[in-house]
Order: sequence, then structure tokens, then C-alpha cells
Amino acid sequence: MNKHIAIATDDPGWHGAELRRALGARECESTYVSLTDCRIDFNHAWHGIVIPGFKQNLPDGVFVRGVPGGSLEQVILRLDILHALQELGIPVYNNVRAIERSVDKAMTSFLLKRAGIPTPTTWVTESVSQARAILMRETAAGREIVIKPMFGSQGMGLQRLTTGMDIPESALYNNVYYLQSFISRRERDWHDWRVLVVGGIATAAMIRRGTDWINNVAQGGRCEKVDLDDTLARLAVDATRAVGMDYAGVDILKDDSGQAFVIEVNSIPAWKGLQGVTDFNIAQSLIDDFVLRRAAPSLVAL
Repeated sequence: MNKHIAIATDDPGWHGAELRRALGARECESTYVSLTDCRIDFNHAWHGIVIPGFKQNLPDGVFVRGVPGGSLEQVILRLDILHALQELGIPVYNNVRAIERSVDKAMTSFLLKRAGIPTPTTWVTESVSQARAILMRETAAGREIVIKPMFGSQGMGLQRLTTGMDIPESALYNNVYYLQSFISRRERDWHDWRVLVVGGIATAAMIRRGTDWINNVAQGGRCEKVDLDDTLARLAVDATRAVGMDYAGVDILKDDSGQAFVIEVNSIPAWKGLQGVTDFNIAQSLIDDFVLRRAAPSLVAL
């Protein structure tokens, strides 16, 4: 009997289609599922979890391609569904705790720092007066600061703060000020590295070149193929392990001295840009890792 996998996403698009093809190659049926349509209902079945497309059965595994935003209560309920499935023995990829850790930039920074992984100096506070004091102190010393939404992705909401600037007011920051030291690089040579780690192995990398200091593909960054050297590979693997992920897209910057810093560890990374400069099928490598290393024994037997 073919196994039935849920792909958790509100917008399947290219990534969803790639995952569906990769699951098909493993002879697995797949269904796109929005976590917003799932619920807890103890009258529905013994396990109490309702997932559209699965009737009273549970999926044999869940590949998480997205957790929609919303109110705190809505997001917690969506994560509760995934946690409940894990409690019932259903493999969820990435695991839910890793998703929670990586979505929360403050916790990611804490875990990287605790593991001894080089990452920019970071401050997180609810006090705008404290944030202003940090900004004034750092800029007075000739350093710049970057402010980011604590829950953000794809380079949205990033601002570079220099001498004479104030802490910006924006709903994006929701009264929490996540500040990092700006990594100095040669002007007009804006680039960083994205390294894909799957199952504890750095499998692919690219350079992202931006027209400005933000290099995300969603912000116009250009992808270039690059050989993965041992230093970047080890740093990416260590960062992924520190946050406890099955797979990750790790963003790395180097300063003018060549020192590498981990900037982000993404638990639900997009890989369309990386696929364009990579020789193997990334979706298939992710599904193979999911099936062979994380899935239930019955699924491995396929």
C-alpha cells in the first residue's frame, strides 16, 4: 500500500510541485494541506486531529513547507497540530521544535552563540530607550547596526542604521527590537553564501549577489554556483546542529578580514534559486533524507 504524505503549505507553487514529484519517485501519494484548515476535535477520531484529505486516518508523514502567520493563538494552534502529530509518532520534517527555534531569531542567535558559532553581536529588547542607547553607543564608536523583525524572512523589514538615525517605528517590529552589528564588507561587492545542509551533510552552496547590502533572492539577489569549501561546510553543519534541524538553509557572511559569520539558519528554506546552480535534484535529496532517515519504519520499507 502506498504511503500518504501531507505537504503542509498554503501556496504549493514550484516547491510543492517539486516535492510531489520527488515523493512520487518514492511511490508515495501526497496531499497539500493548509495548517489553517486543520483542527483538534475529540469527537472526530481517537487521536483528535482533523486533517483535510485524510478523513479519520493520519498521514504517514508531514513535510512542512510553510507555517502561516497570524495571531499568537493561531500560530500556536498550527504548531500544536504538528506537535500532536509528532507525539502520535508521525514524522514531521523539519521537526516542530526546530521550526520554532529558527522562526524566532532571538533564540537562533542564542543557540548559535552558546554553541560557539561566530554570529554577529546581537541585542534583543522590548525597550525602545534601551534600543536607542545601543544604537547611539555603537554608532558613536563608528559601528553600524541592523534592525530586523524577530519573526521575518526573505530580507523583509531589514534596515541599516547609521550615525544620526533613530530606531524606526514600524508594526513589523511589534515593539521588540532585534538588533545586530553590521558586518563590514567592501562597498559595491555585496554578497553572501547560502549553504544547504541535509541530514547533517552540507550538500550544495551558492553565492547570492545583491545590488545593495541585502542579498536575498526575494530582494533581487543573483545566484551563482560556487564550490563548497570545508570551512563554509563545517560552519553550516555546526549551525544546523546547534538549532537541531533535519535540514537547513544557512546564510553566511564574511567581513573584510575574511571572518565568516552565520547570519540566518532557515528551517523552511526556499531552494529554487539554489536549484538553478546545482547539478542534483534538491527536492529528491530532501525527500530521500525524510524517507530513509526520519520516516517511520514502514515508510522506509518502500
